[in-house]
Amino acid sequence: MTVLGIETSCDETAAAVVCGPGERKILSNTIRAQIDEHSEFGGVVPEIAARAHIEILDRVVAEAMKEANCGWDDIDAVAATAGPGLIGGVIVGFMTAKAIATAAGKPLIGVNHLEGHALTARLTDDLNFPFLLLLVSGGHSQFLLVRGVGDYERLGTTIDDAIGEAFDKTAKLLGLPYPGGPHVEKMAHKGDALRFKLPRPLLDRPGLDMSFAGLKTALRTQAKKLEPVDEQTVADLCAGFQRAVSDVLSYRTKSALQLFRDSHPQAEPVIVVAGGVAANQEIRAALTGAAEEAGARFVAPPMQLCTDNAAMIAWAGIERLQLGPVDDMNLSPRPRWPLDQERAGILGAGKKGAKA
Repeated sequence: MTVLGIETSCDETAAAVVCGPGERKILSNTIRAQIDEHSEFGGVVPEIAARAHIEILDRVVAEAMKEANCGWDDIDAVAATAGPGLIGGVIVGFMTAKAIATAAGKPLIGVNHLEGHALTARLTDDLNFPFLLLLVSGGHSQFLLVRGVGDYERLGTTIDDAIGEAFDKTAKLLGLPYPGGPHVEKMAHKGDALRFKLPRPLLDRPGLDMSFAGLKTALRTQAKKLEPVDEQTVADLCAGFQRAVSDVLSYRTKSALQLFRDSHPQAEPVIVVAGGVAANQEIRAALTGAAEEAGARFVAPPMQLCTDNAAMIAWAGIERLQLGPVDDMNLSPRPRWPLDQERAGILGAGKKGAKA
């Protein structure tokens, strides 16, 4: 099968063509970021993001089709993010997908953006179910048990800020440019992670839930004490913050892997990390070490597939097509769509011929 994927849930306008499931191949993966449009505001402005998607999406789709050397007769289905995300952007992408599917006479698949991240490891590493997923992005920080396509159980989550959100807020606090995460990581390379004693929230409590708001507050307190902060202090604060996040994720990952072993003793212990924060090198190294210590396999997609992209949406569409579900034109975009509600979504209204 060859599927066109469209992704517009935040500030990346993306289209891709992917074939599979036998010979898994990304034929094209075109992405246009909106950094310039949002940088002066220090974060994504939903209305600006939606307008930018409208202006460029048709060209991005055309580029993806051209790079893949495909015509509409070569496409078996159109998959697009139907949520969660900034609803204006989601509407732009999903309505475009509906129009293309109608005009070309192709099946339509509405994809949960988070499921795109969750299934990417099956595109890149041919991973079998079940596996453990750590989803770390600007809006989500979750441990999930992935039993199958559309079958997810949330084991733990952040009780406040998502990790990506905490990185962006930290960057803004310290006067670093948008997007914050990469700039915090860059400054952390120059810093001393041990200079400031920052907390590792919730590690004295059982379970897999996480918290990052208190860590951000502690960093702000240290910065206020030293105002005006010089460049080295900013670097040290970034290094300390990044190390604290890495320690929390490492500790929780080892606990999650033990839980996975206990509940699935016959399965290979695997931890998959997905989402934009998975591009952070120190966090990757910490998670790799945690997996090795727990005697588990660590899987992370290539950097370009960690951040939002349409190849993951196209692949999720292929996974869905293998099960038989095809959406009709009445399916509506959703600003909120928890991944652990996916199974109910497959079996619910708006799906035809679905199998769990």
